[in-house]
Amino acid sequence: MTDPRLHHAANWISRFCVNGVAVSDFNDVLASLESWNDWCRAWSDRARVHEELGRAALAEKKFVSAGEHLSRAAVTYHFAKYLFVQDMAQLSAAHRKAVECRKLALPHLDPPGERVLIPYEGKHLAGVLRLPHCRESPPIVLMTMGLDSAKEELDTFETTFLKRGMATLAFDGPGQGEAEYDFPIRPDYENVVAQVIDWLKTRADIDATRVGIWGISLGGYYAPRAVAFEKRIRAAIANCGPYNFGALWDALPDLTRAAFVTRSHSVSEEEGRRRAHQLSLAGVASQIDCPMFVIAGGLDRLCPPADAERLAAEVRGPVELLVIEDGNHVAHNRFYKYRGKSADWMASQLGV
Repeated sequence: MTDPRLHHAANWISRFCVNGVAVSDFNDVLASLESWNDWCRAWSDRARVHEELGRAALAEKKFVSAGEHLSRAAVTYHFAKYLFVQDMAQLSAAHRKAVECRKLALPHLDPPGERVLIPYEGKHLAGVLRLPHCRESPPIVLMTMGLDSAKEELDTFETTFLKRGMATLAFDGPGQGEAEYDFPIRPDYENVVAQVIDWLKTRADIDATRVGIWGISLGGYYAPRAVAFEKRIRAAIANCGPYNFGALWDALPDLTRAAFVTRSHSVSEEEGRRRAHQLSLAGVASQIDCPMFVIAGGLDRLCPPADAERLAAEVRGPVELLVIEDGNHVAHNRFYKYRGKSADWMASQLGV
């Protein structure tokens, strides 16, 4: 394995596996590759194995197995497209399969999920709404992803909140998942979240007066940005987000920079750099007055812990800062040190 991009990819094992990829699949696929150019094809081939198992289970009416196989297929297809912006035809083909498999899985999850379309700027944002068992009008957590994630990746994160009696809405915002083709990344994420909350208020099965927001990686910028201006949100969790994404630009991996250029609809890396600088919490963090739970990975090489510490120092409202000293980006390698703790915190804030 001589391609430096594949050496970098070896660091992703914690993220892939904690979010539903089989560890044997990760090791097998990575070992089979000689070039990053084969990434999307190889992962799509492996995802197809799980898809076929899921479709066979559906045909046999083995619905629990079908949900498990198809969810694994969806997240595996998702990681096939992931950062593969060099070939948009391959990326979009893998992406369509990820969406299709997740949609097939949703009725058979525990608890089930519902695919929803939220009106946005003349089109829609696609999302997955899931309600906890045995709770009428539950509070809800908006789940905001990062630069390279999408709703098909969030099953295990959703479960953490659902088990504690909160509904979840994982949605693809501008520059993410199904929305990345029509809408570029935008820094003023409060304008996105406002329209999502307006839509939530049309639902009779959740309590739209008790809304929290959760964000990882670049979503760890979106969530604080949203609550600085959208005061209908009661509490926020920010996990390993940047304080100023542009300030980190030169240290970012090539694959990450290329993905940002593509998903911000920039025409060049220089334009991407300028747009990245617009994603800044300077003068914004001080306007946050709702409770915040801020998480940082001490070994994070993408969004250093100093960014989380600066955010926590500037917010006006109550804040809890958790620095996981041996955690990597989003602390996927030490998920047990924050997932339950932060979900318990959110449950308390939303009155569960």
